Amino acid sequence: MKLKHTLIAVAAPFLMNAQNVMTPELLWTLNKIGVSAVSPDQSSLIYTVGKTDLKTEKNNKKTYFLNIKNAEATSLDLGKKALIQWDKNGLYAQEKDIIYLSKDAGKTWAEFFTIGEVDNIVISPDGKKIAFSKQVLVEKVLGKDKYTDVPKTTAHIYTDLNHRHWDYFNEGKYNHVFVVNISEKVENAKDLLEGKMWDSPQRPFGGAEDFVWSPDSSQLLYVTKPLSGAEYAQSTNTDIFSYNLNSGTSQNLTESNKGYDVGPKFSPDGKTLLWMSMERDGYEADKNDIKIMDWKSHKVSNLTKDWDESVVGDVFWTPDSKTLYFTTAFRGTKQLFSLNPKTAKIQQITKGDFDVTSIYAQNKNSLLVSRTDMNHNADLFSVDLKKGTMNQVTEVNKQNYAKITPSKTELKMVKTTDGKEMGVWFVYPPDFDPNKKYPTLLYCQGGPQSALTQFFSTRWSPALMAANGYIVVAPNRRGMPGWGTKWNEEISKDWGGQVMKDYLAATDYAKTLPYVDNDRIGAVGASYGGYSVFMLAGIHDNRFKTFIAHDGLFDMKSWYGTTEELFFANWDLGKPTDLPMPKAYTEFNPSNFVDKWNKPIMIIQGGLDFRVGYEQGQQAFQAAKLHGLKSKFLYFPNENHWVLNPHNGLVWQREFFEWLKETL
Repeated sequence: MKLKHTLIAVAAPFLMNAQNVMTPELLWTLNKIGVSAVSPDQSSLIYTVGKTDLKTEKNNKKTYFLNIKNAEATSLDLGKKALIQWDKNGLYAQEKDIIYLSKDAGKTWAEFFTIGEVDNIVISPDGKKIAFSKQVLVEKVLGKDKYTDVPKTTAHIYTDLNHRHWDYFNEGKYNHVFVVNISEKVENAKDLLEGKMWDSPQRPFGGAEDFVWSPDSSQLLYVTKPLSGAEYAQSTNTDIFSYNLNSGTSQNLTESNKGYDVGPKFSPDGKTLLWMSMERDGYEADKNDIKIMDWKSHKVSNLTKDWDESVVGDVFWTPDSKTLYFTTAFRGTKQLFSLNPKTAKIQQITKGDFDVTSIYAQNKNSLLVSRTDMNHNADLFSVDLKKGTMNQVTEVNKQNYAKITPSKTELKMVKTTDGKEMGVWFVYPPDFDPNKKYPTLLYCQGGPQSALTQFFSTRWSPALMAANGYIVVAPNRRGMPGWGTKWNEEISKDWGGQVMKDYLAATDYAKTLPYVDNDRIGAVGASYGGYSVFMLAGIHDNRFKTFIAHDGLFDMKSWYGTTEELFFANWDLGKPTDLPMPKAYTEFNPSNFVDKWNKPIMIIQGGLDFRVGYEQGQQAFQAAKLHGLKSKFLYFPNENHWVLNPHNGLVWQREFFEWLKETL
């Protein structure tokens, strides 16, 4: 595809003139592309380009229509309408309480249905039924709900766990899925989970992808974890249910599997159901497989059972239903693969230092995908399916990138202490000179089983760190997907063991390079990466000069008593009440090594982080100060496990680099 369309970005008012390196302000004001809808024949799509206003923190979006065949993009004015879906019946959009339908790709609109206040909407293939979700009060946990004569009380009354999750307290409301015929009023919609303390879509991140219509519109499939309270907190047993509109009954399609079952997608011919599945209950980072079900016989096949990798990306059916394409972490990047549903044969399509992040459409022998790397936010690319080559279709930040000298990235293979080969990303400052010595940062990835690839982030940005004059060393240590299932699993119950040796091996290798300043090495990271920083601070033998930990686990006993998704702790660490007591609470517990902390440390914490609660950051900061160390505590009362607000993000980055200038 030949590039036809380039979007021009207006320079942010906070930026200085003549920038040649990435800055926090420029990073936060880069244009961000998002695909809203793809036409049923996959010949066109509608996408948005958003830009953050640093004064207001608002994201101002423009909408475009893309002809996929010739890559021509034109502006499209949808007014205040938000797109819902695009199918054979037309383009659906919502504005306030009304669903609208367009038969001409958004040029003209007609009222379709009055929906009211709902959260997610999916219209049936026959255009006669609507599925949606909204929060429903199921149990009275608020004092004002239980006792109506005290409306000003702030009391919460709990008798079970899962009383708080991610960044919110349970107020007795649950996400429920509803169905309604368009011939009726929305008030007549049926609640498929009536009376259940279950969530569909799943919390905290589920959306409209958690329910899907059968091709004949007779059934609605929805994803839920049919558990509540303490059982919910200790299990990953998410299932796919099918509700039959004719009989009014639901069937659990994945009851036999005890791990995650999510992401149902029907093949275009309607004969096959696909979903993502993990086998073991309680293991959130288990091998993620692609399963299919013959919709007529309900026979199930695991297409990736014998493949020694986990599918942790997007999955796409071709229009002829004969081929699947998916993206997943592989050897330090995310690449595109094909999968034959009949033979289970897997073939890698793309190779390179980039991430293929999503798949949107097929145009003959090419796929339209999105792609990132550490220097570049997502853009649309066309992939030649025979050659694996890629042509860029959009350049939403062309003018911005023209002002920035990119950082070079290099994947080096480093020998670990147990004789294995470990991929380590090195990110070099712009205009890197190998004859100079540079301060260096060991970047510790979170997860702990999150892929470390060519990702692009507005917060933990290796390119931004490099732009500030640091070499970034980012190891694909034990626990990382993309290096085989055994490598991925070796971190469980061993958080402070071989993984720490992997970090130190990467650091020691970096110290052998002539351009690394051995006296100026720091360690930084968030979540499990924050835990890693706390742990390394007590065992590093003076390898590091400074530390930065964000939302890190500091004291494992108190963390277990305050975190919410206990299945994660139970599987990866074990319980503190187990006999003998797991190593996570003894020799792998960072708080036990504070007496060996001897370098400055900066600690960052979100007040709404219920995965790694506030007290973890507070304990670490207090321990550091009482130990006499130079330390700083950066606290964001309105942020969860991530920093999501632009102004907070700018403060985060300014304090991050200020600390490094002071201590490194």
